[in-house]
This record gives sequence, C-alpha cells and structure tokens, in this order.
Amino acid sequence: MIGLRYGWLRSLFQAVPASLLAVSGRLRAERAAWHAVHRVPAYRAYLASQGFDPDRLHPAGILQTLPETDKHSYIDPYSLPERCVDGRLHFKGVTIDESSGSTGTPYNWIRGASERRFAHRNIAFFARYGYGEGNLVTLNAFSMGAWATGFNMSLGLNRHGLVKSIGPDIGKILSTLQFLGPRFHYLICGYPPFLKHLLDEGELAGFSWDGYRCSALVGGEGMAEELRDRLLERFELVYSGYGATDLEIGMAAESPVSVAIRRIARARPDVRDALFGEDPRLPMVFQYNPLIHYLETNVLGEVLCTVSRLDLMSPRIRYNVHDAGGLLPFGTVRRALASAGLDIRHLGACPEAMGPRGELLWSEPLPLPFVYVFGRRDATVSVMGANIYPEDLESIIYGDPELAGDLQSFMLMLAQDDAGTPRPGIALELLPGVDLDPARVVHVTSLIREGLRRLNLDYREAYREYPNAMEPVVMPHPLGSGPFAGDVGRIKPRRIAPPA
Repeated sequence: MIGLRYGWLRSLFQAVPASLLAVSGRLRAERAAWHAVHRVPAYRAYLASQGFDPDRLHPAGILQTLPETDKHSYIDPYSLPERCVDGRLHFKGVTIDESSGSTGTPYNWIRGASERRFAHRNIAFFARYGYGEGNLVTLNAFSMGAWATGFNMSLGLNRHGLVKSIGPDIGKILSTLQFLGPRFHYLICGYPPFLKHLLDEGELAGFSWDGYRCSALVGGEGMAEELRDRLLERFELVYSGYGATDLEIGMAAESPVSVAIRRIARARPDVRDALFGEDPRLPMVFQYNPLIHYLETNVLGEVLCTVSRLDLMSPRIRYNVHDAGGLLPFGTVRRALASAGLDIRHLGACPEAMGPRGELLWSEPLPLPFVYVFGRRDATVSVMGANIYPEDLESIIYGDPELAGDLQSFMLMLAQDDAGTPRPGIALELLPGVDLDPARVVHVTSLIREGLRRLNLDYREAYREYPNAMEPVVMPHPLGSGPFAGDVGRIKPRRIAPPA
C-alpha cells in the first residue's frame, strides 16, 4: 500500500475508514518493534538495561510494553554499527546526515537508499496535494551540505518539477527568478525567518514580487501565524513540514485544512481550547500518514514516534525528540468544529482562515489524523514561576510589521536588573542601519509586556503579583554582536540564550 502513486494513495486515504488505517498503522509499528527487538544489537542491550528480557517479549501489543528511547538514553550509549540492523554498516547507496546542533551537539544519522526514496516519495505526495498538480520550479534555500533537510528536500521535490538547489543566498534566489522570468509557479523552500528576510531584501532592491507567482515551503522550526501573514503578502501558499533528523524529514505536513484550523483557533479561544487544551500557546498543526509513522504521546504530553517500515538501517522505536504536543483523529476534529458551528469541509471560506489578500487555495480535506506540536519541552525561560516561550515572542514581534522589519533575529534569556532581580530578557538583533533609541526601547518593552500579558496566562498572573520582576528587559544589539556573535554559520537561529 505504501508504495502507491499519488492518485491511488490519495484515493486510499479517502476510501479506507480512519479506524482501519489506525489499526493497520499500529500493527505495522508492532512489526517494526519486533524486528528491532530481534535484529538490532543496541536495542536488545538497551531493553536488557531497562529490565526487559528481549527473548520473552511477545509481538502482540508490544508497543505498550517497550520503554521510550531518545538521544540521551539510546543514541549516546551505543555506537552507530550497534544501532544498525544485525550490527552491520552497509555502504552502497548509504548516506549520513548531520543534525543542525540546535540542541547543543550535532549528531550523525545513517540512512539507506530505500528509506531515503520513501522519504522523498512522502515529501512529493504532500507537495502535490498542497501546491497542486501543475509543474513547479522549486528554489531550495535550505542549507545544503551534510544536513538532512536541504539535500533530501531537493530530491523529494524533484519528483514534482524542476529544482535548483541554491541554499540561503538571497542574491542568487532573486537573480534566478529574474533569469527564468514570471511565467512559472515557483516554490521557494527555506527556514521561516529566512523567507521573511528574502521578501524584505527583495522589496528594498525593488524586486517586483507582484509580477511573480510564488509559494513557500518552510520547515526546520515553528512559525507564528503572524509570520505566515507576512509571507502571505507575497506568497500564494505557505505550508510547513514537520520532522526531525533523528527520525525522518517530512513525517507530517501542513495542509489546507490544518492551516485553516490553526488560523481559526488563533481567532477563536473556544476552538483552541476544544482542540488543544488550556496551553496558552498556539501549536503548529499537521497531518500525517499513520501507515508509516505511528505516533503516540506519553504522560508528559510529548510526541513519540515509531517508524513503521522495515527498510531503516537504524530503526527508531518509541523515539522521543521531546516535542510537546498531541494527537487528534480526523473525526474528533470534525466533531469539535461542528460543535463550534464550523464545517470542516468548508473552513477555507471562514473569514478567520483567510490570508491578508483574501481566501487561500482550498482542497478537499484528506481524513488523515492530526498531530499538533507546541515546540521542544525544554525551550522556555522561567521567571517567578512563569514559563515564557519563544513562540510568544515570535507572535508579538511578527505581529508588529515595523519592529519585524528592523530585526534579523531575537533571543529569550534570563536577565537581572541593577538590584539583582531575575527578569525576562529579550535580546534583539538589529539589521544594518537600524538603531533603537531610548524612546523606541521603551515602546518595544511596552509592546512585548502587553503582548505577553495577552498571550501567556503564566506571565499575566505573575505580572499581577510581581510587576517589577516581570517587566521585560529589552537589549538591542547590532547584527552579529552580543549573544548573536556565535550564530555565524548556524543554519537555525537560537531562540534561547545558552547559560552564561
């Protein structure tokens, strides 16, 4: 089933009951776990270290028995060959990807030809569904080299049209657009802040965005809806993908219905609470194929993934990247929306779901399950018991076009005032030629404070009790200086300052 072409696979998702897909996905995941138990030396040793006898496990319901794995518990203690099937490295058609090191230490991940082909097919499927069946000219601005996203995104999207792998070079992207001209539908891929900078720099250079038909595919980090609003001023469609180099890129993807749900939830607290609970953050919302990725959540509300296929050289069983989030069956979402007076088949026509230029392109929803992701669980700064998240700041900053247009990046940290009182610190990296005078710093401080009071219940309560301690400390820095000096060469911006 999983090797079917686009039309057949789409028909499969539309025709097969969701409950049957879910059961099939669980059985496939149990088969993958049983395979790892008996064929992967490191996994057998890991289970033994956790008090399990691998030879006494039974395949039925095995996932309910097995412990979680993550970098610390499973990747660090065992060598790469030990984590491979039969303890062997293969060579022909095999590649090694490097993770970006955004969590502190880069890691290396091995992939065979079969699993890479499958990942490319999955990327191509969601791209064709999201951006239409016409020809695309893809300009890939993800970082190239050993990192998984750039190289594999090019190969996956090559199935859907012409691809030029450029990397994050604004000048080359603009010159390529001018060279090929406005007669094509362009798909520009990159990290969300980079595409915002691309638009800014293009406008400063007098590039005629209005004369081109461009869409965007972003990934590698979360994206506030306020940033999507900015991108939709120039891009026809903006979708994000979800994945992790630890597991696979393209595990899940935004779709017209998932984007509409998120935008409506931004405007309607009743919808947000009904779908995502009382967490004040607005999560990213994706759909995924349950036949190839079996997702579950643990008691901490973290998403676990078992890659359900047998073609992985280094299998991942109940692997935890420590993303906070949850799962929602399609039927559950449909009923929750109906209770709020919304028809999931026609969400695109809702005013709250529209973009800054009107209604977004709509496709009939695929009845696939949803996974929603708030972000990494440890990506927070705590002040007076209030957890403050980079997603909060992103919403505030990109919700103010003037401030967003002056910044290259931002960083959240724990600061201290003159009395030694801990306070929320926000470092702002300014674009060349931008200066924040004292009056502007006061204005930005007020903007961030009021935005946090609006978005973050923890902050709002703490501010009521400790207004002085919760007053933000805004620290402007020239480009590439201060806490941003170490970001040169990084493919993803840091949003939390490392400990001093």
